[in-house]
Amino acid sequence: MSLASNPTPKSREGSLLLPAVRLTVWRELGQVLQREHVMGYLLVLPAVLLLVGLVAYPFVIALWLSLTDAYVGRGGDFIGLRNFLTLFMEDDIFRQTLRNSILFTTSAVAIKTVLGLSLALLLAQNLRLKRLIRGAVLLPWVIPTALSTLGWLWMFDSLYSVINWTLLRLGVIDKGLQWLGTPHLAMIAVITVNVWRGLPFYAITLLAGLMSINPELYEAAESDGADAWARFRYITLPLLRPVLAVVILFSTILTFADFNIVYVLTRGGPVNSTHLFATFAYQAGLQAGKIGEGSAIALFMFPVLAVIVYLQLHYARREI
Repeated sequence: MSLASNPTPKSREGSLLLPAVRLTVWRELGQVLQREHVMGYLLVLPAVLLLVGLVAYPFVIALWLSLTDAYVGRGGDFIGLRNFLTLFMEDDIFRQTLRNSILFTTSAVAIKTVLGLSLALLLAQNLRLKRLIRGAVLLPWVIPTALSTLGWLWMFDSLYSVINWTLLRLGVIDKGLQWLGTPHLAMIAVITVNVWRGLPFYAITLLAGLMSINPELYEAAESDGADAWARFRYITLPLLRPVLAVVILFSTILTFADFNIVYVLTRGGPVNSTHLFATFAYQAGLQAGKIGEGSAIALFMFPVLAVIVYLQLHYARREI
């Protein structure tokens, strides 16, 4: 009989201890995982890794590139804040882009706020097929931005514009308008498309806020003789302000950093009249190959957005 068939006492003892050791390790590990702070860190770890890999690391790289004179295909030398100073002091296109971004964001957010609140109040009424209508309202938000903007590009076309055809038939204009070839009309066009796309976000979110208001408040106000405007002013609007502040915050960030709509419609033209920070950074950094300058343009959005976020969050906390 071979030695393999008759294990020694030492090997037999080791084979018996191995499952016990494993059981002890798993038991200790289970006790560690039952601690709230340990489990909390483990659950947050995947999100932290995603933020570091997709947000923090690209931000640090962009910050470093903005301090260099790097071009596509070659590394750059450190030049400090020269890109920022040159853009702000000497680049007329950048200053125009700053004005365009402020005008575009303030106009689009203001219009979306008014129309979104109005649409939310309408959807809150007891309408026929209200579920179907609420689902249809979401279509502009669900459709991919580039695809829907291509439809608007055809609608604003100088030769085949359905908007011009409608306005001509109604007698509003005498001849077709060059929507995307005239500076102020091009800005109106990109604002219109941005409002059309962002309106469902306002409407559905504010509708959820309206649904959370206690109906007994309206009944009590109505029994006291308050009309519709008084109920809206003293009940709806105050109770909806926290939700409205958060919606405006998100909409401002998304609108200020918009790229797809402007790039598909106008490429920043005509004569740079619709350039935003995102489109101008893309043009300078990727198309022209000036990676350092493009990074500096993109990072100019950061302090502006930081101030907007701080003010909005401060207002939201005060309302809550």
